[in-house]
Amino acid sequence: MSYYYGGWAPYVSVAARRKEAEREIARRRKAGQPIAPVIVEGRAIAKTFWGKAWCENLERYRDFDNRLPRGRSYARNRAVLHLQIEPLAVTALVSGSEIYEVTIGVSAVSKPRWQSICRDCAGGIDSLVELLQGRLSKNVMERICRQDHGLFPRPSEIGFSCSCPDHASMCKHVAATLYGIGTRLDSEPELLFRLRAVDEKDLLANLGAPASGSKTPAAGKILATDDVSALFGLEMANDLSPIASKPAARAKAKTKAKAKRKSAPISSRATSRAKAGSKRPPSVR
Repeated sequence: MSYYYGGWAPYVSVAARRKEAEREIARRRKAGQPIAPVIVEGRAIAKTFWGKAWCENLERYRDFDNRLPRGRSYARNRAVLHLQIEPLAVTALVSGSEIYEVTIGVSAVSKPRWQSICRDCAGGIDSLVELLQGRLSKNVMERICRQDHGLFPRPSEIGFSCSCPDHASMCKHVAATLYGIGTRLDSEPELLFRLRAVDEKDLLANLGAPASGSKTPAAGKILATDDVSALFGLEMANDLSPIASKPAARAKAKTKAKAKRKSAPISSRATSRAKAGSKRPPSVR
């Protein structure tokens, strides 16, 4: 519990905080203000690949060890009344003893780092849909989530502030907001790329290239000769048997010879007939 105007802040139960949060949300919506609360269903703060990967990245670093547990509790109890993710920034309203404003800044992914990620993932992602749904190969997942060199930010790349009187390096309201980002990525994973100021389509730029380490096309993606014939309704030349091809060759030769005889000059044909007649034996009278 934080030090509050010369004394400890009064305790507010979870039920009371939830009621106050609901009233605040209703009041702001009535005033026409955009409000996007973080709703955690059950104990799990995140359920999809992108949401879980964000939360697991936070928990890797000892910098956040002391404050993250309180933040998880606040996030589960729906204390994050509003959360908006924009390029390089997150803003939130978190319910505590009062309603506090939280601002989080996140550095952009450096160009060399992003190019390295795209190069290592080239050919390993089949479509944008599969990317956003987290249906990725183990190698691609490992590369994207690689500590200090992946898509997720290091502690040194995250800055934050809160309007609460807690002077700790990270208050529970900031921690709740960080977990709220993970929950939001469950439903809108593309916001991670917006936050880090990169274009997810860059990962598909080399869609036709083979994945790293692959030398041959995957099984089932090469059509056999028989499959090609069936696909296009063609009879392939090398499928003809030698026995069937011999009669066809003889018939072709006869046709050529007949055409040659027809095209010969008349004088030549007469000379040929005369020669043929001179060879006949004399008739017997």
